[in-house]
Formats: sequence, C-alpha cells, structure tokens
Amino acid sequence: MKKIIRYIVIAGAALSFQSCTDFLDVDKYFYDMLSVDSAFSKRVYVDGWLANNYDYLCKADLSEYCSRFQWSSDDLIHIDAKSLQQCNYSASNFPHDDFNNHLRRCYECVRKASTFIDKVVECKEMTMEEISDMQGQARFLRAFAYWSLVRTYGPVPLIPEHGLDVSLSYEELSLPRARFDEIIDFIDYDLSMAARNLPMTRTQNNFGRPTKGAALALRARVLLFAASPMSNGNEDFYNVKNSDGTVLYNMQYDESKWARAAAAAEDVINLNKYELHVMEPDSKNPYSVTPPYHEEYSNLDFPDGWKDIDPYSSYKSIFDGSIRGSKNPELIFTRTGSDGDYSIQNFFNYKSMPRTSGGDNRLAVTQKMVDTYYMDNGKSIEEAGDYYLKTGFTATAKEPDMGVGAPFMGPNVSKMYGRRESRFYASIAFNGAIWECESTSKPTEKNYQCWYYQDEFNGKEGYKTHLPLTGIGLKKYTNKEDSWSEGGYRTSKTEPTIRYAEILLIHAEALNELISGESYSIKTYNDQEVQISRDPTKIRTSMKPIRMRAGLPDFNDATYSDPSNFRIALKRERHIELFTENSFRYYDLRRWKDADVEEAEPLVGCDIDTPMSDETRQEYYIPTPVTYIQKVFLPKMYLFPFPKAELKRNINLTQNPEW
Repeated sequence: MKKIIRYIVIAGAALSFQSCTDFLDVDKYFYDMLSVDSAFSKRVYVDGWLANNYDYLCKADLSEYCSRFQWSSDDLIHIDAKSLQQCNYSASNFPHDDFNNHLRRCYECVRKASTFIDKVVECKEMTMEEISDMQGQARFLRAFAYWSLVRTYGPVPLIPEHGLDVSLSYEELSLPRARFDEIIDFIDYDLSMAARNLPMTRTQNNFGRPTKGAALALRARVLLFAASPMSNGNEDFYNVKNSDGTVLYNMQYDESKWARAAAAAEDVINLNKYELHVMEPDSKNPYSVTPPYHEEYSNLDFPDGWKDIDPYSSYKSIFDGSIRGSKNPELIFTRTGSDGDYSIQNFFNYKSMPRTSGGDNRLAVTQKMVDTYYMDNGKSIEEAGDYYLKTGFTATAKEPDMGVGAPFMGPNVSKMYGRRESRFYASIAFNGAIWECESTSKPTEKNYQCWYYQDEFNGKEGYKTHLPLTGIGLKKYTNKEDSWSEGGYRTSKTEPTIRYAEILLIHAEALNELISGESYSIKTYNDQEVQISRDPTKIRTSMKPIRMRAGLPDFNDATYSDPSNFRIALKRERHIELFTENSFRYYDLRRWKDADVEEAEPLVGCDIDTPMSDETRQEYYIPTPVTYIQKVFLPKMYLFPFPKAELKRNINLTQNPEW
C-alpha cells in the first residue's frame, strides 16, 4: 500500500519566494491528503511540496542568523540567554521550545526533501531542466538541515537516500548516529550535486532560492568546520560513540581537510560572480568617513586601497537596508525578508533599539567585543599607545581629533570611543551614541543621544530589565530612518545568510593551516583536479580586500608568512567582520577549541550603576563584570545535548558525553 502523506501544503498559485511567510499563506494553500504518487502528478502539487520544505529554513529550525546562540557566547548578550550562558539547562530541561523541536523538525525537512528528490521526476508537466533545478533546491535544503544538526550536536543519524522508506518518521526509522566524516561527506555530495543542477542567478521573483554559488558557499562553510580542531583529530571526543562502541570522530588529525575547505572556497571565488560591496564617498552624507592618511592605501582605488570608497557606508549598508539584497554583489544567499520572530527586523533591530524609540533595548555588546575592534590607523588598542584615549570626554560634537569617529560622536562622549575603525561605528551603540530615527513623528525622538547611565531613561532604573546589561548597545542592523515609536517605520532588510566576505575568510584560514608544506590534489565540486598548498600570496589576496574595505592597512609580510601570527590575526578579523552573523562566534570558539578559555571568562561591560554627573561619569567606563549573568563554560558544552524525549523515540540514539 502506498504510504499516505498527511497534511501536505499544496500550492494553489504560482509561488513567490519574496518572503518566508508566503509559503504558509492560507489564501494560497490548502491542506489535503495525497498519496506520494498523486502528490507528484501535477506541477502545482510539486510546487507546493517544495514550498513547504522551505518553511523549515525560514523558521527557527534552520535559522543560524536569528538563533539564541547569537547571544550565548562572549561578545553579545541578552537577558533571555541567561540559562544558555550559565549552562542552566539539561537534556530534559531546555530554556526554549526551539531546542526541544530542533532535531524533529530538521529530520522532517530531510525526509520531505529526500522524497521530493526521488519522486519529482515523475511529474510530466515539467521539463527536465525544471526538475533538475528543483532537485538541486531540495538537495540544498537537505544539506542545510544536516548542517544545522551536525554543528550543534555533532554526529547524528544519517538517513540513507535509498533502501529505506523515507516517508517513515524519524522515530520509525530509529537509526544510530553516523560517523562525523560520513555525514560531512554526504553533505559535501549533496551540495556538489546541487551546484551542478542549480542556475548561476535567479530572477527577482525567485530571489531567496539557492543558486550554484549558494550551494558551493555552504559547502565551503561545512568543510571548514570539518577541518577545524574540534572535529579533526580531537582526542577529547574519544567517548562520543554509539551503543555498539563505534567511535564517531576520527582521532587522527588530517591536514588534507583544510585543503579540501580551501578548494571549496576557491570553487566559489572562481565563479567570478561575487565581490565585496562598496560605496563611493558622498560629500552630502554626514557620516561619510576618510581613514587616516596612508602613503600607499590612501592613493589607490579599491581593492588595492580605499581612495574611491567610503569604508563606513560600504559595511553599514549591507545590514541596514540601504541596499536591496538583489542589488548587493556580495550577497550569495539569503533566507529572504520574513517579518516573523526569526527575522533581522524583530530579532536584532527591535531588540537593540532604545526604549526612547520604542525598542526592546536589551541587546548588549561586551567590553571584550569593543576592545577587539582596531583603531582607525589599523593598530589594536594594545598596540596603539597614547593614540587610544582611556579617559576624557568630548566637549562638542564632531571633534576632528576623534578621527574616523568624529561624525558619530556628540558632546560628552568618552574619548575611548574615538579614533576607532569604521566597522566599530557601523556596529556599536556606545554610551552617548546618536540615534537618528528619522521616521518618527515625534521631534524629541529624532537625532538624540542615548545614555545608559544609571537613572537615565534607557539606563538602569531600579529593577527595570529593559537595558543593555553591559551599558553598550548594538547598532549594526539599524537604519537612520528606523523607529518603533509613534509614526515610525523600519526599512526592509535582507539577511546576508551567506556573503562573499565569509568565503574570503574561509579561503584565507584554510590555506593558512596547511603548515606541513605538502601540496594536496583535491577534486572540485565538478570533479576537476586542483593543487592546494599554503601560499602567502593567495592568503593575502583573500584577506587584503576585507582590510581595504574597512579602511585599515593590510597586514605585513611577517604576519602572512607565519601561520601562528596569521591565525591570531584571522580570528580577530573574522570576529569583527562577521560580528552577530549566523551565530559565528558561538560556533567558531567551539570549532577552534577556544571556548574553554574565551567563554570561561566573566562577561564584562561598563558600570551601569554609575549616574551621569561630572564627578562620577568616568567611573562608568571601568570594566565591570555583569552580575546578572554568571558566565559558565564546561567541556561538555562543545556539543549540545539531545533532548531526552528524542532518546526515548530513537532507542539507537546515544547522548553526548556528560549530558
């Protein structure tokens, strides 16, 4: 008897992928019961099945960008993440239902995608070109689901493509966990096949569907993770095993995995389709900045220098809605502009905007993150000497002595926030930062300085919890027009789920780790042979454009030549460039095996118990531990626990160690 697929969402009209919410619009779709054969008998049914699979990508299930892990590391915090920060959770007690449902929902996505890949060829109303494209999309979604699982839980059950009834539920299949390398190979295969089938570009109506570049870029991200210390020869994972004793991680380090990741990044680069987004200087823009003069880079056009670009606007406009996603040459893939809970608008914009503007006002940047940013001359605060001003306040707005920071600093702002690189001002809402909020109908809520001192409206007042616990806010996803108060609106923003800067950083990191001097022969996604070895010139070619866009001098030859020095520089650059994107910090610290050091430190910010007065205001900037959240990291936190309910559903599923 044919298995019955219950409650399949069927399309009633041509699909538009402009927003994830379109997929479940009840005016477009209706619930029905169909056999597998009849579900693939008509084009409209096929469209509906695939559209339903995209729903997992648009909700919490596969969201990397709008995940609670974003504020569960050492750079960004929120009151709601207290349980995650303090390891106050267990396999039977998760802080949010998202974690209880994650495994089940991801496997629903896998199962539906697998059925689609097998059955869509039976639809006679579609051309082979259309079928090939749709199979590529389903492979991408299936790979994304497995990727979401494996980077969170480590090895998970791998459902065979054939030989089992893929319409069975995850509980009915009851499979043991596959070896880590086996899962990575499967994801690699799926994304390579997807890249062969998917087109290079999409029309505006199909914006949000994956392309060839999206499949290859996700593949590079996955292979970098697999090459990293946590998963590559990590002897600490000797006890991650199945009930039959099968060890699920390879204890032997394999340098060729880095070569594989580098080759995957080169597959994206060699498409010659993507480039870093830049904007020209604009004399009418009050926030257009010019970096300090450099005898080389100030006289050269991008990407060799910054003469013809505005570093601040080039970076800021990627995230604040100033440029449409379809016009951004850096954007490789986006989950599209949903207005739900897991969108930039509600997850970041609302949570970071001050109470004055109707926002939640509770996203807090740590002092550690603030100190990570470079000075505008390219030096770290540790190297800057007297150029980094630890004390003192501005007397007026736009003091020229504040360097790149001058346009962003009003009066009475701590000079420690001056002379920083452009990405700092694009991302950080320091105490006294200006919030434009041009769309509000209230004149008093436009172009105001937001203060987080004690007893200020946006600061600590009694037991009020609507404040950034560090006294430092986030501004990365805020447009100058945005406001949540009366008469206000928010500009539409495109989530940069995968962007080209990440690919360049993957390429540089992976090449740097090939320290043995050996050259590796690696197959590309389309079975071409390429030779990969550590090459400082190629590493520079990928890293330098990111530095130039930021208006910062390139690293010197000694940094590029020494793997240890460049590794330190790469980690810092990645932290700054990709700050608050895709939960990168949470997962990067784990894949590098740095979390037991970096996340073991207390969360530190400003002293939010300090009032705003001439006598006390300098005390506000004394680094102060956040007392509300006692940061904890335990070795078991490198892998997340499987929910206890899942262990009951699947008797062959083993729990991660110490959980």
